[in-house]
Amino acid sequence: MTDTKTSYATCPLCEATCGLEIVTRGREVLSIRGDEQDIASLVYLPVLLHAAKTHNFFSASTVDQMPKQVTAGLMFGTILSIPVPDLERTEFLLLLGANPLVSNGSLMTAPDMRGRLRSLRQRGGKIVVIDPVRTRTAQEADEHHFIRPGHDAHFLFAMVHTLFAENLVAPGRLVEHLDGLEQVSEMAQPFAPERVAEACGIEAETIRALARELAAAPRAAVYGRIGTCTQEFGTLASWLVDVLNVLTGNLDREGGAMFPMAAAGARNASGTPGKGRGVRFGRWKSRVRGLPEVYGELPASCLAEEIETPGEGQVRALITLAGNPALSTPNSQRLQQSLGTLEFMVSVDMYLNETTRFANVILPPPPSLARSHYDLALYQLAVHNVAHYSAPVIERETGMPDEWEIFLRLAAILGGQGAQADIRLLDDMSLATLIQREVATAGTSVEGRDPGELLAALKPRRGPERLLDFMLRSGPYGDGFGAKEGGLSLAVLEDHPHGVDLGPLQPRIPEVLRTISGKIELAPAPIVEDVARLRASLDRANGRMLLIGRRDLRSNNSWMHNLHVLAKGKDRCTLLVHPDDAARLALVNGDRACVTSQAGTVEIPVEVTDTIMPGVVSIPHGWGHALPGTQMRVAREHAGVNTNILTVEENVEPLSGNAILNGVAVTVERAEA
Repeated sequence: MTDTKTSYATCPLCEATCGLEIVTRGREVLSIRGDEQDIASLVYLPVLLHAAKTHNFFSASTVDQMPKQVTAGLMFGTILSIPVPDLERTEFLLLLGANPLVSNGSLMTAPDMRGRLRSLRQRGGKIVVIDPVRTRTAQEADEHHFIRPGHDAHFLFAMVHTLFAENLVAPGRLVEHLDGLEQVSEMAQPFAPERVAEACGIEAETIRALARELAAAPRAAVYGRIGTCTQEFGTLASWLVDVLNVLTGNLDREGGAMFPMAAAGARNASGTPGKGRGVRFGRWKSRVRGLPEVYGELPASCLAEEIETPGEGQVRALITLAGNPALSTPNSQRLQQSLGTLEFMVSVDMYLNETTRFANVILPPPPSLARSHYDLALYQLAVHNVAHYSAPVIERETGMPDEWEIFLRLAAILGGQGAQADIRLLDDMSLATLIQREVATAGTSVEGRDPGELLAALKPRRGPERLLDFMLRSGPYGDGFGAKEGGLSLAVLEDHPHGVDLGPLQPRIPEVLRTISGKIELAPAPIVEDVARLRASLDRANGRMLLIGRRDLRSNNSWMHNLHVLAKGKDRCTLLVHPDDAARLALVNGDRACVTSQAGTVEIPVEVTDTIMPGVVSIPHGWGHALPGTQMRVAREHAGVNTNILTVEENVEPLSGNAILNGVAVTVERAEA
């Protein structure tokens, strides 16, 4: 009998990057539990995009987080220069549109989120949640205040107004690194707490009290997440989160909102410290609606029209990579219809789901446990600097290509080299490009080095491990290929299966900045121009009911609905309705309601609860698994309804192109028997 083996890996289910202890016998998994002592496709995606020679690139970023990435670029200079709360040392945490006890932290990488938040309160700290729902996080917080969906920017601007009006602005050492402080003061003038109270649903005195408390706290952080991104004023709300952190002196200080220092892949840790090229958007636009690109992406909300509309540049073929836009994008019924008209579609995916059912070819990657893993993106958002490499736990089946090999094979085909091309050459080109860039960039640890020497030092590794080894060794903690004794390399991580602790977050301003000015751009021109749109909305009537999304701890993504251990239990795809609204609409628990928007109608079971704000209803995202042609048996047994039947693809946030999924106007009525 084959001996059992204990391995350590990173959990792939969410953004927390928790460690796992896995016991196997051959290819049989005997147990998986949390590692109490506690990557590959990302580095090859640029090769595939280059080979495709198209501007038609869409991702989940524009249905999730693009406003935060836009503000990070405009204010600090790079896409992932996103400050995260220093949870280990903060004493006051203000959360907006965020539910970290369910999301496990999002754009805030932190294993054991529950333990971290409880420790914050146990040491005398305070947590305040602003959300239209009394979420799981809000239930454990010190305070919770309902806010009308889509009005986070109004609320935040009123806090900014209060800080200036009461002389509470105190950026501290950041003053010499700021540009635009006076402009922020001027823009805040129309947003007095009394002026925004009715719009956002929070009393003026409560807004003032929170602003004072934030300013008085010795160490505080403001954090906004998906609820602040997927709304009409997502970029302004995301910007104001960091404006508040700056004005109260909490940006880049211990216990405040800080910049992680990732071991590999961070553009804000490479090159000349403190200055860079900044970011530039709108270099091209979508063909049909003329929506601008952001970080090389077009809004996912315009994919359907790019497929449907005839003319030069019409999308007639599609490659999907582990995505399910047929459920996750606005007015998803329209996208499903358009996918059926494509001439050819290829999907890299493990499931025959609502999207891949339209594919001509599905290329399944190996199981997660048969792949190595290092999270290049999420460690750039970690609340504590760490590095953790997971080697494959089980062997791949004979003849099964790894995920990175699938990517390079597709790139070879798109590049005209054919299916039989030697993908090792593409792998070599990827590495050579990376080495040349770092060698030629001033300020890197390998500046001016001989590329051939560095390449030889990486032998005999190939594939993503070779690329990762180079990034680690040339990164901020790396050994510099012999220049720094005891520095990081992939070999070091392999010798530390529980990961390497790189220490708590440290102040990084000004070296972290990559703006052209070398300063924190507190009032970037695109944001200044958009404030007029926010001012105009103050007098808008709030008559109809508003729809928001939500997610459950066991269903962060639609594919998780096909796992019995996660999908079992009571029905979680329900319509949350406040008792006052339920009484007015003659609804009781278990009734079925029809929810109708400009885009469509769904029928869904009702859950009456005072955890949701009056005038607001909620449907979780990622459901709707009753579509023909899929092979997801467990998900079909718990089909639910797709909330994106109700969202409108024409409605996108103008600065980021992000879909507006929260604050959707709907009518609700009892369904006929």
